[in-house]
Amino acid sequence: MELTTLWFLIVGVLLIGYFVLDGFDYGVGMSLPFLGRDDTDRRLIINTIGPVWDLNETWLIVAGAALFAAFPEWYATMFSGFYLALLLILVALILRGVSFEYRHQGKGEQWTRWFDQFIFWGSALPPLLWGVAFANLAQGLPISLLPQGGWIYEGTLLTLLNPYGLLGGLVMLLICFAHGLVFISLKTLGDMRQRARRLATKVGIAAIVAGAGFLIWTILMHRDHEMLWLIVLCAAVAAIGLIGGFIANLAGREGWAFTGNAVAITFALLTIFMALFPYLMYSTIDPAFSMSIEGAASSQKTLELMTWVAGFTMPLVLAYQAWTYWVFRKRLTREAIPAGAH
Repeated sequence: MELTTLWFLIVGVLLIGYFVLDGFDYGVGMSLPFLGRDDTDRRLIINTIGPVWDLNETWLIVAGAALFAAFPEWYATMFSGFYLALLLILVALILRGVSFEYRHQGKGEQWTRWFDQFIFWGSALPPLLWGVAFANLAQGLPISLLPQGGWIYEGTLLTLLNPYGLLGGLVMLLICFAHGLVFISLKTLGDMRQRARRLATKVGIAAIVAGAGFLIWTILMHRDHEMLWLIVLCAAVAAIGLIGGFIANLAGREGWAFTGNAVAITFALLTIFMALFPYLMYSTIDPAFSMSIEGAASSQKTLELMTWVAGFTMPLVLAYQAWTYWVFRKRLTREAIPAGAH
């Protein structure tokens, strides 16, 4: 396998890891106004992700760094073209992180209520905008070649807000919401567990309907793709994972439901990556302007060095993350939330 293809896969794995792990963080944050009947409920919900949410976000940092180092042209074109959308995501992530740390400072009910709103919107906006961005990558973007070399995005933020892109955003939002609700039921006992399961059922139905429409639209859009069979296979596994997670949640098997949602997110993103391959960005202006993996990659020596570093560090990161989840595996209850605690 060529190093350019290998690093396309590595960046994909890092992004998938981010959406699987931080995806349920987003869902937990979105659940606050729906499951939080009082402040103790809301603190219980937040505490389900308290030890891990910042660790989960490091996957995005690593993915961005890998993208910058392995495919600098892709990084530059995408981050300049999606500038406003990415800025909104960054602001939302900052507000969410600050709110986790400051909501419990005891400044009064209004203070806490404001930060709970920031947590909700800071959790809802990123998956929506990420879904819009990835859907547009799969659909193609108005990019052209610069005379001096490189690519430039010719559209605006409104260009991204097309029907297919918005459907992709809605699907990502709903799947993350359901993923987070299942995680809450996996991490809690008592009434909170039951209410999270019931809400996950309702959200899961909406996610299945929207996800089916998005996957079918994606397949029809790429019906002439030389790797259509692989696109269809990934889409089918994503659908099976989402439906299987829904059924497992109905049966009260939260572990299997969480696994099903993780599979759905993984293969939904793989569907998009397979639809892209062998390009990183497909031009809707002229196919000749499309950004290929080879054309946007760093030098061979750079990729070789990065491969050695990744081979050494990735197992350590995965081991540390697995250990963290094992340490904080215990379920939580309302009774475990002392007065005045976070």
